[in-house]
Amino acid sequence: MTSHTSQAPLGDVLVLGLGRTGTSVARYLATLPEGRVRSVTLYGGTSSEPGEASRALEGLGVTVALGTDEVRGRFDLAVASPGIPERSAFFRAAASASTEVIGEPEFAYRESPARWVAITGTNGKTTTTSLTTHVLSSAGLSAESVGNIGTNVCDRVRERPQDGWFVAELSSFQLATTRLLHPRVAVLLNLTPDHLEWHGTFEAYAAAKERIFANLDARDLAVVSVDDEPCRAVRDRLAQRGLRVCELSVCGAPESACAAFLREGTLVVRLDGVEHALVAVDELQIRGLHNAENALAAAAAALELGVSEEVAAAAVRTFSPIEHRIEPVATVRGVSFVNDSKATNTDSVEKALTAFAAGTVVVLLGGHDKGTDLASLARAVCARCRVAVCFGAAGERIAAALEDARDTRGEKGPALAVLRAAHLREAFTAAVAAARPHDTVLLSPACSSFDEFSNMAERGRAFKGLVRDLAREGE
Repeated sequence: MTSHTSQAPLGDVLVLGLGRTGTSVARYLATLPEGRVRSVTLYGGTSSEPGEASRALEGLGVTVALGTDEVRGRFDLAVASPGIPERSAFFRAAASASTEVIGEPEFAYRESPARWVAITGTNGKTTTTSLTTHVLSSAGLSAESVGNIGTNVCDRVRERPQDGWFVAELSSFQLATTRLLHPRVAVLLNLTPDHLEWHGTFEAYAAAKERIFANLDARDLAVVSVDDEPCRAVRDRLAQRGLRVCELSVCGAPESACAAFLREGTLVVRLDGVEHALVAVDELQIRGLHNAENALAAAAAALELGVSEEVAAAAVRTFSPIEHRIEPVATVRGVSFVNDSKATNTDSVEKALTAFAAGTVVVLLGGHDKGTDLASLARAVCARCRVAVCFGAAGERIAAALEDARDTRGEKGPALAVLRAAHLREAFTAAVAAARPHDTVLLSPACSSFDEFSNMAERGRAFKGLVRDLAREGE
């Protein structure tokens, strides 16, 4: 039995983008019952070209306009793909032609609004989303990870069980165009500068993230980290609205009625004054203090939804690392190889480094240069790594920042060795040559992958392939 979906008429609908999201939305719209949609029109943008996807949509009755961002006509609703910035000419043209512009998660929420958990943050979203789904499923609840994690929500609306939960990972792009989204539990893990090329400013980026809480009321739960200043400001604003705020921290023990924190190395969640001591940090299979934070957030969400303390504790204990997120690959000749290709910004790398003993890490850094400030990353790498191999388009800028930080650091332990390589393969070879037994070779690039790969997953799998080849050489 599937959940009840909206029956409201949608009129003439415009879809922006011919990628995975736009195709999913257009396909969903084109197959709605008769009477809900008068027309579906998809604009692919200036770089779009005819292909299998466009032809399939045309076969469903969708009007497809390719090779242009000049939107013509009038529309009751536009659904924009997350890769199209609000400040772009394409988005503005759609806004001028439409009564309202929203994103795919907002549209899916309107179609099926019950039982949502929403999770955002600069880092940790995917792990926390997967872990929350794992805990809910372990309790016998129907739960599915959707959204930015890789599954378009529209693709799952029709098959969703009547009592099923959507655990949605939501990016700043997706949240920027929400208006009615109202999850039962909403989580904000952290806020550090990212995607500024899309949002324009950090303030706009942070405001988009904060929209995850826009429609919560006193019956819901907001889980908010208080370990960084921008999140504390969000916490204060939510408290002023009279919301129940679970203060999330791995740096202290909040005294509020709702909190999730570490006490003497144990994960503790307090909801409305009732404490639940779960598991020791050392029992988690996911490493690093940031993953303790992710586990606390997931446990808080699950406990709020009625999962028992015993089930929540067992579930967070059994959760395994997911691909490309501090993912152990293999140990070859006494050296551990770890794939953290998902670390596409500096804050994510800094957190990953805390999972390993200082002085034992050979880190691979580089890729497409986002132009991010590197000062904090350079200090962290100098403090925790023995060797850094810098590669790709951003390699030289990162190497220079590391050398500058190293040379001004003073007498604070052995100096970081900084190596340079053109591409990932050459960087891997240099890292293997520099590694010693008991070291960890860590791919944690601090950059997106687009200079050499189509996405971070392709980069991570390339790294794992190099590790497999190395292991075979020693057989």
